[in-house]
Amino acid sequence: MPAPSKKTPSSDPHRSLRAVTVANPYYTPAHDGEAGNPLTVPAIINIRESAITMLASRGRIDAAQFAAATRFRALWEAICRSMRAIDYGQEPVDGGGRADPIGHRQMHAAEELRRIRPLLGEEDFWLVSRICGEGYFLGEVVRPGSSKRAKLRAARDLREYLDLLCELWNLSARR
Repeated sequence: MPAPSKKTPSSDPHRSLRAVTVANPYYTPAHDGEAGNPLTVPAIINIRESAITMLASRGRIDAAQFAAATRFRALWEAICRSMRAIDYGQEPVDGGGRADPIGHRQMHAAEELRRIRPLLGEEDFWLVSRICGEGYFLGEVVRPGSSKRAKLRAARDLREYLDLLCELWNLSARR
């Protein structure tokens, strides 16, 4: 009979779950105070899902900076993840024209990102887009083999840029 394994079950290095309390998406003010209509509900999140959730769970960024990073990520994903090409081989049906591959949501997101780029500058926009938009971690963004000081400087710069985005979008009362 083989010896029992000392490995821990389901030790996935890419998953670290944490219980949090979030706003109830089904809350209605008309039924306030009822037991079936709480204002907040418990949820479980994976804090290793992105660098932003990791920084927020460790208290390195505040709620307003997290909201700015989440909004930037939504704009970035609207542009980058939902692009589709025109299929010229597909026949138009019922006399209709070809569908426009770029929707209003994508155009709005592109305009918003175009407005952010001069505010941050090219290199700073690159850092925010890599971490908030593409989901890279700080260790992946700085050069391989860099010192801890370089990672701390990148984290400090990211917090400053997120503060600028908070001011742009009126997400906090910071000065």
